[in-house]
Amino acid sequence: MNWNDYKKAVDALPLSDDFQERTQELVRRQAQKEKERIAMKKKGFVRVMAAAAAVALFTVSAYAASRWLSPSQVAQMHGDPTLARAFESGDAIKVNQSVETENFCVTLAGLVSGENLSRWNSQADKAHTYAVMILESLDQSPLERDNFPLDEYTFTPLVAGYTPWSVNNWTLHAGVSNMEQDGIIYYLLDVQSIEMFADHTVYLAFYQGTVPSRDTFTMAEDGTISFAEDFEGPHALFTLPLDQSKADPAAVERFIEESGFDKEWFTTVQPDEPDDGMEYDVQETETEDGIHIEILPKSGEETSGKELN
Repeated sequence: MNWNDYKKAVDALPLSDDFQERTQELVRRQAQKEKERIAMKKKGFVRVMAAAAAVALFTVSAYAASRWLSPSQVAQMHGDPTLARAFESGDAIKVNQSVETENFCVTLAGLVSGENLSRWNSQADKAHTYAVMILESLDQSPLERDNFPLDEYTFTPLVAGYTPWSVNNWTLHAGVSNMEQDGIIYYLLDVQSIEMFADHTVYLAFYQGTVPSRDTFTMAEDGTISFAEDFEGPHALFTLPLDQSKADPAAVERFIEESGFDKEWFTTVQPDEPDDGMEYDVQETETEDGIHIEILPKSGEETSGKELN
């Protein structure tokens, strides 16, 4: 079992409030009994230490999970009990993968996709994907919304085989809300369903910057996406374990047609291609639970037939 599989298994366990204290006490008692039984012989002592280390690893992982809010709790704190229930359903995907980058630990907690999953979505009858990402400092210093530059960071889907500047928050009409709890920042992403791309590799990227560009990402000949080698700033790229049977090529074709751009713009990286070619409106709405950011192409802008070089 690799580390991520182990962490998923541990984080899925229900934990009581005094779990860590009881576990540590159990480790101490068991270690003492074992040491007394084998009279501190060298071989036995090594065995005791190995057992204690294994349980300690379990305890640390479980502690990290217990101090984070779950995706369901994040949705509940945003006043969305419908979405909270969706994150607890069998259709939700628990990821719980972490990346350490500069002074941050970035964790993709989980996601869920479907129709009518949120009370706040004005297009709830259309399929959307909701994802929760957790951001905390490695030195345990608190991150607070009042002094943390939230607008300098982006949390967006990307899809292998499609240029990063063609499939992202901006073209998928995303809304991003954030909240702070105990010095930890939680992002809640609401985006047009990315399950339609499930027959491709689908990513969720976090980085310092705004609209994806060639300065931020590269796309290889096989379509895989990665951060540019010289990209500076905190960044993380997660691969999503989507069910390929939920792919919808017809929906992808409609998405491309409705964009007003030629399909080649979505799939081909051209040497002289601009970063984007489209202008956007950013609408921010402040609520009690945070700032909701909606990013849309400028209304009325003619995009069909734009020259890209």
